[in-house]
Amino acid sequence: MRIRSYAAALLMGACLALPLAAHAAAPASPAIAVAPQYDTTHVYVAVEDVDKFVASFLATFGGQSTKQVVATVTPTPSSTTSQLLQTPVGTVSLFGFKTPVPYPFGAERTGYLVTDMDVATKAAVAAGADVLVEPFPDPIGRDTVIQWPGGVNMQLYWHTTTPNYTAFETVPENRVYVSAHKVKEFVKDWVAFSHGKVVSDDAKAPGVEIGRPNDTYRRVRIESAFGKMTVLVTDGHLPWPYGREMTGYEVKNLDETLAKAKAAGVTVVVEPYTADHRKAVVVQFPGGYVAEIHSAS
Repeated sequence: MRIRSYAAALLMGACLALPLAAHAAAPASPAIAVAPQYDTTHVYVAVEDVDKFVASFLATFGGQSTKQVVATVTPTPSSTTSQLLQTPVGTVSLFGFKTPVPYPFGAERTGYLVTDMDVATKAAVAAGADVLVEPFPDPIGRDTVIQWPGGVNMQLYWHTTTPNYTAFETVPENRVYVSAHKVKEFVKDWVAFSHGKVVSDDAKAPGVEIGRPNDTYRRVRIESAFGKMTVLVTDGHLPWPYGREMTGYEVKNLDETLAKAKAAGVTVVVEPYTADHRKAVVVQFPGGYVAEIHSAS
């Protein structure tokens, strides 16, 4: 009982920090974001699971896949299948590596399209990011991997030929878990880089959202031209699968989407619950990809 109370007290302490909206920094760079439909979640699965994942993801959300290619998408020698799964509620960059994955690839959660790679990289550093992988050419453009305070890795990318993707019906949320020690720094830096804004900062969000229904935690929502981001501030005492889900997909009808998912071999790992004016569920796709799916309640 004491252990549980002590853990709850620690989490409460993290949640009761001052709201961040007042600390939004002035933009530190030119605007380099394009639009939310160019935000892709990076998903790595075993090469033998690629086709099963594609079938289940598209059956769940609709949309289509680009043609699968085999390419080197890292600055050092490697080989992977690569394709883009484009749905009305979110996009996945899918990789099925045929070789070992070079460090630090596989830990970057998202790819964001930028208007200018050099300007974007300098802006990220000016805003507080570290550059894990200096800009390098890929078969269709250039990439870099950066890391924000709190250990949040992401890829920035630029295409030689400007892409033209259909806008999402609903914009997915990038779900980022950080500690109370780094949340102020992370939010300040990301807002400055993205030219975004904090749209909500709930110091007592319902703990059911992170698998702890008897507790509360802090949740910060940010919006920018890159799309939506939800920052979950926790003490790291998270039951599986929380912290593994990188993206939250908003759908019009959760029950209908869930029925499609189950029929396509998707496993429900957190049963549907209601919180923050939404009904949500956490699922796992063939190949191991974990995602949150929600609709307005």
